[in-house]
Amino acid sequence: MTLDTIAALATTYGPGALAVIRISGPEAENILKAVFRPRHRHGDFFSHRLYHGDLVCPQTGKYIDEVLVCLMRGPHSYTGEDVVEIFCHGGLSVPRAVLASVIQAGARPAERGEFTRRAFINGRLDLTQAEAIAEVVTAQGEKGREVALRQLKGELKSVIEGLTGRLKECLARMEAAIDFIEDVSDKEVAKGVEAEIGKVREEIVRLAGTYRQGRLYREGAAIVILGRPNVGKSSLLNCLLGRKRAIVTPIPGTTRDFLEEMWEVKGLLVRVIDTAGIRPTEDALEEAGIQFVWEKVQEADLILFLVDGSERLTAIDRAIMERVAERRVLPVINKMDLPCVLEEEALAKAFSIPALRISAKYGEGIEQLTNTIYQMLVGEEEISTVAVTQARHLHCLERAAQALEKSLKRDVLSQTELACEEVKEAIEALGEITGEKVSPDVLDIIFSTFCVGK
Repeated sequence: MTLDTIAALATTYGPGALAVIRISGPEAENILKAVFRPRHRHGDFFSHRLYHGDLVCPQTGKYIDEVLVCLMRGPHSYTGEDVVEIFCHGGLSVPRAVLASVIQAGARPAERGEFTRRAFINGRLDLTQAEAIAEVVTAQGEKGREVALRQLKGELKSVIEGLTGRLKECLARMEAAIDFIEDVSDKEVAKGVEAEIGKVREEIVRLAGTYRQGRLYREGAAIVILGRPNVGKSSLLNCLLGRKRAIVTPIPGTTRDFLEEMWEVKGLLVRVIDTAGIRPTEDALEEAGIQFVWEKVQEADLILFLVDGSERLTAIDRAIMERVAERRVLPVINKMDLPCVLEEEALAKAFSIPALRISAKYGEGIEQLTNTIYQMLVGEEEISTVAVTQARHLHCLERAAQALEKSLKRDVLSQTELACEEVKEAIEALGEITGEKVSPDVLDIIFSTFCVGK
């Protein structure tokens, strides 16, 4: 794969001041010389230095754009190979023309994630850092960006390598007992090995436990505002967003379809979904909207069950409560600016959590509601260490923990060889996270999710 030279647009097509075309491979410098005419005469290109000049068609010499170029010789480049970056004007036409000239000069179009894949193969990044690059690019919330950057700096890699190193030390001591059984005391080998394996397993389980929060930081969360008509669902959506997004009227059934908006709460990106009011209806359009409600409920990480505090619970309220009783629900009593006659005890009993009182009309209680939403989504304690964000990482950690659990069930003194095999399996599972041992098929799946320019 690294015998040829690849090229792609590293930025997006569309209006913009600048675009970047990236070239990587053994012919990168020769391609640069074929398409670039410096404004000032010079000898050979110096690495990591910007040059100003004209970009031309290599076949006709036709002027295409005024550009800046930079040659970064390997291994001190993103991919570890010779890399050229061309900074041209943005838009649609110019970047396409520049890329076409580069391809005419001998490069081939890069595949998805091929630049980062080459960086991984050439040892510039481990697999967790490569995956973190995609997460940094797609991060929309502050928390997701922070977690991705920590992985990009190698924090997850460091943790995994530390756990692997400790297991390898245990394995070496156990194998020594097999190879030098006459010279090594059984008790000497067993002492401390089981305890260390147990500690490593606990740390692996703890790391796997960060996946839920890590996934939320990476993907964001989904909240559904649920309730019967006219309890203030659309008003609450507008209040959370801080702007008027949903139409609010006293007419029941105003919201027929669902409205979905992005809301960032304490750095966590949340999709807030305002739904049609639940009630019996013969209106086909309204009924279709209600069916959408239950589909969205199934996808939600949290349901805000909204009721009108100025009225007693209705049969519709109770039917909704029964239907979502097994889900993660936060009961919210709206219209706290009016006398409350609603049976709060029934809500608390149904959901095992005290209801919050708010006024969506006047914005009262919204700060407490926001804090509670955040706590229910991410947990009482935020992750203070590195977090796992990929299902692939979680699967590998679970395999490692299971293998170590089996190892601990073995008698280290009488079943040393079997215990060693379990520890080896755990080491291999951890190695798959960093890419120390990973199949080409897995790499194909991972890098297929990247954009072409990465």
